[in-house]
Amino acid sequence: MDIRVSVIGAGSWGTTVAALAAHNAPTVLWSRRATLAEQIDTEHENGDYLAGYRLPSQLRATADLEQAVRDADLLVMGVPSAGFRSALEAVKPFLRPWVPVVSLSKGLELGTRLRMSQIIEDVLPGHPVGVLTGPNLAKEILAGHAAASVIAMDDDNVARAIQKIFQAQLFRVYTNEDIVGCEMGGVLKNVIAIASGMADGLGAGDNTRAAVITRGLSEITRMGVALGGEPLTLSGLAGMGDLVATCISTQSRNRHVGERLGKGETIDEIIAAMNMVAEGVKTSKVVMELADDLGLDMPIASEVFHVCHQGRTAAEAYADLLRRDTGREMDGISPAR
Repeated sequence: MDIRVSVIGAGSWGTTVAALAAHNAPTVLWSRRATLAEQIDTEHENGDYLAGYRLPSQLRATADLEQAVRDADLLVMGVPSAGFRSALEAVKPFLRPWVPVVSLSKGLELGTRLRMSQIIEDVLPGHPVGVLTGPNLAKEILAGHAAASVIAMDDDNVARAIQKIFQAQLFRVYTNEDIVGCEMGGVLKNVIAIASGMADGLGAGDNTRAAVITRGLSEITRMGVALGGEPLTLSGLAGMGDLVATCISTQSRNRHVGERLGKGETIDEIIAAMNMVAEGVKTSKVVMELADDLGLDMPIASEVFHVCHQGRTAAEAYADLLRRDTGREMDGISPAR
């Protein structure tokens, strides 16, 4: 019997994941806007987020949440972190017991500081929980370029079944049992990508970008391990891979935000002009709250927070970073000598 897939959220990445699944299993994509659902269903295109990219003709779309969810054997949540809990609450009455739930969102919940997998466990107890994450730019995948991702679950049997649903000739999916590490890699790379974009906006070169990426990875690893993740996970697709793609790609929303900050625009101006969510802006606040609780030194994330939420300029942020004392490169992420 085919595994029936339901994807909630018709943004660029939710739509892309639905398109991948549709090649391997009956798939329904839910959009809150009926006009967009109809366009995807009849014209096989998402004009709001992926104009010009053809979607599989077998992909179905609907704005009826019950219709999208009631027959699902696998639920995929492609909703930004700010609306993640409310979307799960809306789904809950229609979801059958024990159906696995996979998160695509790379953020933390404001207030609770919970990861999306923890919210799933809170709202839908008893459902197997997973995360699909990695260096995955939607338009490149729909254009047919090779890419790789990770499905993180603690149940290997379920993970392998889900792995087959998303796998394609040019889209490789690996499994990983480290949900915390995979999820935090996706969360934290958005914050570092804003810093990388700020450097681009300030006119810095590749040396600066390389330093931001590698020192950013140190911060990601420091926090990921402190929360229970595995260091090797953060050097893999969900960590270093996702970080590199998000820091260097012109398609990256978070890098785009940083670049415009570096050119002197305000965060309010930038957000108002965007039709998609850059998770790193809100996440930077939660990350610094976590860092304070855990006693972690996160200088790059701290500067991003100050620029996004406290009015510091990108130039001031980089000046502060360069004034910091230097120590051992691996301080905080490896055993002391």
